[in-house]
Amino acid sequence: MKKEETTPYNFHSLSEAARAFGLPEPQHPLITLLNAESNQRVENHSSQPHVLNFYKIAYKPRLSGRVKYGQHYYDFDEGGLLFAAPNQVIGSKEDNQGVCSSYTLLIHPDFLLTYPLAKKIKQYGFFSYSANEALHLSDKEKATIISIFNIIDEELNSRIDDFSHDVIISQIELLLNYANRFYRRQFITRKTLSNDLLQKLEEVLDDYFNNERSISQGIPTVQYLSGQLNISPSYLSDMLRSLTGRNAQHHIHHKLIEKAKEKLSTTSLSVSEVAYELGFEHPQSFSKLFKTKTNQSPLEFRQSFN
Repeated sequence: MKKEETTPYNFHSLSEAARAFGLPEPQHPLITLLNAESNQRVENHSSQPHVLNFYKIAYKPRLSGRVKYGQHYYDFDEGGLLFAAPNQVIGSKEDNQGVCSSYTLLIHPDFLLTYPLAKKIKQYGFFSYSANEALHLSDKEKATIISIFNIIDEELNSRIDDFSHDVIISQIELLLNYANRFYRRQFITRKTLSNDLLQKLEEVLDDYFNNERSISQGIPTVQYLSGQLNISPSYLSDMLRSLTGRNAQHHIHHKLIEKAKEKLSTTSLSVSEVAYELGFEHPQSFSKLFKTKTNQSPLEFRQSFN
């Protein structure tokens, strides 16, 4: 008998989510900070799959167990931050680490309206990272993040006035900027891991083109590569950017040009045939990309070798 799939429950408001998880009614309809240190049990009942229509930033005091990064496992006992954007499925047996969050900040997108952060927040890639790509904090970094949570908590609970909204928005942006900085540090401190993933990425791309998968499957996508490496597309792009200055899409383009140069200089294939073997549906698209990346057309590049 086919196992029945559970449809994730969709929470449209903070109040609805609070009632479902047995939490206090939010003091503000568009933003709330749940604090376990104030006897609010956060995520104790939230391991079942659900969808929140708001942003979620959670600090867990301990991320225990063997966490998988790419093909490797690492042991982490320190605390860390997890991020989720609206309409992501949250909560599963894989994601549940048996530890309640000390702080969970929930922000409805409408709270950000009229502020530049409403647009800017969509540019932070870590909101699309998976649970095993959490931001692991040092003690000093933890103190910085907790201090921001405490300021937000104080604003929400004791200082509601004409300036509260502005102050909270500035604190959210500060938290996100620190998260950006700390993730960059995480890429650097785990450079060995990142370099291993980069080497694996090159192997996946070489295998893809050498076995002519591009002929039947087209140009490799960021989603395909991240799937082969067991990391999320956003994490892959941000990791590559920190190592090479190029995101995942640009890395694919770089590999395409390398392979194109190889075929143009060592074979008698026509430009259309080269484009076909690399996965392009239309030779014009290949020629346009080649010219953009090299300032030469494919024919001009070939003629330079004759």
